[in-house]
Amino acid sequence: MTEVTALHKYPCPACGADAEWNPSKHALICPFCGTNSPAEFKEDASGITENDLLTALKAIPADQKGWEVTKKSVRCQNCNAISIFDPAHVAQRCDFCGSPALLAIEDQKSPITPSALLPFNIPEPKVRETMRDWYGSHWFAPNALGGKALTDTVRGVYLPYWTFDAQASGQWQAESGTYYYTENDKGEREQHTQWSYASGAVDNFFDDILVPASKGVHPKLLADLEPFPTTGKELKPYDPGYLSGWVVEQYQIDLMAAAKDSRDRMEAALRAMCASQVPGDTYRNLTVSSSYTAQTFKHVLLPVWLLTYDYGAKSFQVAVNGYTGKITGEYPLSWIKVTLAVLAALIVVLILFSLSGKH
Repeated sequence: MTEVTALHKYPCPACGADAEWNPSKHALICPFCGTNSPAEFKEDASGITENDLLTALKAIPADQKGWEVTKKSVRCQNCNAISIFDPAHVAQRCDFCGSPALLAIEDQKSPITPSALLPFNIPEPKVRETMRDWYGSHWFAPNALGGKALTDTVRGVYLPYWTFDAQASGQWQAESGTYYYTENDKGEREQHTQWSYASGAVDNFFDDILVPASKGVHPKLLADLEPFPTTGKELKPYDPGYLSGWVVEQYQIDLMAAAKDSRDRMEAALRAMCASQVPGDTYRNLTVSSSYTAQTFKHVLLPVWLLTYDYGAKSFQVAVNGYTGKITGEYPLSWIKVTLAVLAALIVVLILFSLSGKH
């Protein structure tokens, strides 16, 4: 995984320290003296650019490249994450697995610049409270989980995503089946199917199909964190002020791979729409001929609170949607609790069986 920190600095007008984006106050605040640092943010969502996908796949426009920051790169020898820092930042541990085994590598090429981002909306104190409640809600987890997975290691990160739009059309053909029934010599009802040719068409606009470009957070957790509001006014035009004081991951799933993923999902959705149009009770031999126009994409950054902890020999992650507060995570099982639960269930079954046998 690739990260950038402190892409742009906003000095506090009172003490000169670097101001940071504060989700609870929705402003740049100095972490030392508390002064509100004046900065003008881009707010109008109409300024967010949709890029033509076919053009970009042929050649990424030069004005879409680069974070305009000098970077140093390290690779985590434990999880292979690639982290990019500004030269003033000294990395002690990997921000995603916590390992201190960091190895300096050559600087990475600049990525495509994000065109939009979703600012952090949930403050850290609320996240800590949510995580503590989450620990307590999992009875099958070991009792020591809350102590092992300390919430003081929680980090806010902006994760990279791609969004894809397309106008899709699907021409379909299928055999439509209608059930009918007869009675055999034994008086039993038998089901039969009468098949007939059917065809039709579907048109659908896919808006902001979201494809994560992160390899630092486990894929299932990313799926469970959705939805992120990316189609309304919540999404802001990219402004480095929102990133001040936060870790930003650079994408490791490139535009080509993400576009293929989005097309596969569009194809599956379009096929399901076509299948729903087939008349009758069932169908077979469905074929769909699809075409796509007005294909565009955006590279966006979305906010996630992340906690990575080790329990035994395994590493686990807990993630919180930085805008909605939705939480998801992984945790070890206490085999003692699992065994006790199974035994308790068996005892209940035996008791019920015994009682039923007396009647």
